[in-house]
Amino acid sequence: MSTAGLLVLLGTLALATVVGLALRARDGRVRAARSAPGPAGGWALAGHDPGEQDEVLLLQLSSPVCAPCRQTATLLTDLAARTPALVHVEVDAAEHPRVADELGIMRTPTVVAFDRSGTELLRVSGVPRLRELESALAPSLGRA
Repeated sequence: MSTAGLLVLLGTLALATVVGLALRARDGRVRAARSAPGPAGGWALAGHDPGEQDEVLLLQLSSPVCAPCRQTATLLTDLAARTPALVHVEVDAAEHPRVADELGIMRTPTVVAFDRSGTELLRVSGVPRLRELESALAPSLGRA
């Protein structure tokens, strides 16, 4: 192998490592709302009308072959079961591509939180960091 070829290989490996570490550091972190969904709102996109006590919807977009999606679903189902006013709905992105497209979601799992009016509060790509997610949702659930 030539010196130039070796340098290209090493540069490519270094770049891939940096990109991988950056993505890993970002995985599971709560991010600010990206943009408001279209006229349907978050609850309509989930195909779920808010109940009288429902304040926040966690809309999870998943895919059937995604192991982190199953872990996320378990985590959010448990969180919703022990948190009044919190609803978790999982949507298969392959079966409902319009939902993923309208929300600008490019990977699974992604969780988007909406308030009662359907306005996006936050989003998480990857398995959420539970404490960070709970802290971010607390003001919308009247726990601030």
